[in-house]
Order: sequence, then structure tokens, then C-alpha cells
Amino acid sequence: MTPTTQRLRVGIAVDLPAADLELMRELEPRLDFVYEPELYRPQRWQGDWEGDPTFTRTPEQAERYHQIITSSQALFGIPDVNPELLQKTVRENPDLRWVHTTAAGGGSQVKAAALTADELERVTFSTSAGVHGSTLAEFALFGVLAGAKNLRKLEADQANKYWPSERWRMRHLDEMTILVVGLGGIGTAVVERFNACGSTVWGTSRSGKPVAGVDRLIDPSQLAEVAGQVDAIVATLPGTKSTEGLLGADVFEAVQEGTILVNVGRGTVVDESALIPALEAGRIGFAALDVVAQEPLDPKSVLWEHPNVLISPHTAALSNQETTRIARLFAHNATCLLDGQGLRNKVDIVEFY
Repeated sequence: MTPTTQRLRVGIAVDLPAADLELMRELEPRLDFVYEPELYRPQRWQGDWEGDPTFTRTPEQAERYHQIITSSQALFGIPDVNPELLQKTVRENPDLRWVHTTAAGGGSQVKAAALTADELERVTFSTSAGVHGSTLAEFALFGVLAGAKNLRKLEADQANKYWPSERWRMRHLDEMTILVVGLGGIGTAVVERFNACGSTVWGTSRSGKPVAGVDRLIDPSQLAEVAGQVDAIVATLPGTKSTEGLLGADVFEAVQEGTILVNVGRGTVVDESALIPALEAGRIGFAALDVVAQEPLDPKSVLWEHPNVLISPHTAALSNQETTRIARLFAHNATCLLDGQGLRNKVDIVEFY
């Protein structure tokens, strides 16, 4: 297809490194950016799209920001990462064609905006799913290794300066079967890493189509049936109505003793009320959780102090390359939009992922 000469006015709605803006200009020259750094909540760390909550705009800055987001044809980021502001923007900007969310799970933010069916049809939404795949896959590998090598015992013995009189065995990845629940961008990256370590890898799939590196495909409805045959479960699924509590009591009651659980998807996929008894009974021998159902995790939650739980504060996806990877994805999708092609990671307006 011959590229069009049509141009697209893009409002930058969140704090973005200037170098990434220049990269997008180089990758897709037909984009006209409106970028005014002094209007954005400053990032406190790389990939902090919400920005510093203490930042406030002057009345003049607030008016200018409003002008930008309500006059652009496309937005890089949800304004202030605020679903209510997204709703307001969509309703005040009839020319808005496309919004790209900086979150991999941006579909949940779109859902929270409570847009009408007509609004969801008028504006295309896309997410940053996939750009975090390698970093999350590494955390998944780390989480399984931490359980297999009994990281908590090593830490406790070292803290107590205790050298046990008898050595104890550790599990090895090339002797383990790993069940990857969700074979999207993150899941396939997880599969690649466990393949490289010699593990047997199973994965869930509704279609049943072969997936490279997956030794056995499992329908999600059969999770409880196969849970007792694997050594570790890695969840990579988005948070949707159909995935909520998917890893629940039926699965945790079926697992073999000492099974390792890692969650790098969404916290709602794991039913924590069922996970905690499984931890207490030893059926789940170790859990590495980068996400939990309610974030921040309640200080009263027993997960904080459980000796066989590793809590990561939803930070495993962050890396120095995150903003640049998202910029590349945005430029790619902008080219697709201008040339009348399908966008990557288009939000499903029924399931919102």
C-alpha cells in the first residue's frame, strides 16, 4: 500500500523524554506533535507515567493542557493517566481518532472511563502490551528460580550466620515442568526463557493452535485437571472479567506439594483468599508476586510476612528502555493508522484488554 501524505496532530499527554519524541519524528515524519514539557507531571523514575502527584499546573498551564488534549487527533498517553479525564477529553474532542495508553493493561483504564458504545467506536484505543515482555519474563524466571533454590532459606540462614550440618537439595529447571497461563506477548517471552533452561513448558490456549516452544497446550477450563502435574505456574494474563479468579481454589487444591507460583500479569487473576490457605498447607511452596489484587498491598495482608512469599511492588516491568520501546510502538501504530492498516494491541472494547 502506498503511504498517504495525510498528517496527524498528536498531543503528548504525559511526561516523555525529548529523545523519544525525536525518535518518533524520525520513524514517522507525518506526525505533528504538540509537546510542552512544562505542562506534564514530571516522571519520578523511568516509566513513571502517572508522574509526581504533588505537581500542580497554574491556571494558564491547565488551560493550555486542556487545549492540547481537546484539539489533538491522537494522544500519546491517557491525560494524567486519569480515566475520568479521558472520558471528559473524548466528549470534548470530536476530532479525536486514537489514544495510545502507556500501560500494557491500558484496557482497564479505558474501561474505567465508562465511555459509551458510540464513543468506543469513534475513538481507537491501543495499549503498550508486549514492550514489557522481556523484563517480565526475566522476573518470572527469577521467581521460579527463587522457589526452586529456596531463596528464603538461604536468606534466613545467612542472616543468622547459620551453616547447616547437612546440605540440602535444590530443584533444577531442566527437571521441572512449567505451566504458563497466558501465551500472549509476555507469555511467549516466558516460554522462550524456560525453553533455554531446558524446562518442559506447557501453556494455556483457547484456540489449540501450536505455539513454538510449548510442549503441551492446555485449555483454560482444564487448569485444575493439570495443576497437579506441573512444578510451577506462571500467570501472565491481563485483568478481565473472564480471567478474574482464574487461579482459584480448584487449582490450588489440585497442585502438588511445593508448587511454585509466579504472577506477572494482573493481580485479579489470582484468588488470594484461596492462595493463602494453599501457602499455609504447603501446596504452594513459594509465590513470587509482582502484582496483587488491590495495590498497594494492604499492610495487614499476611502475604507481606509469609516466609514463602516474595512481593514485588508492580515494578518488574520497568527498565531503562521502557519509554523508548513504547515510543517505537507508537510510531509503528501511527504509520498503520495513517496508511489504513490495523494497529497492534488494539483494545478489545468488550473484554477491555
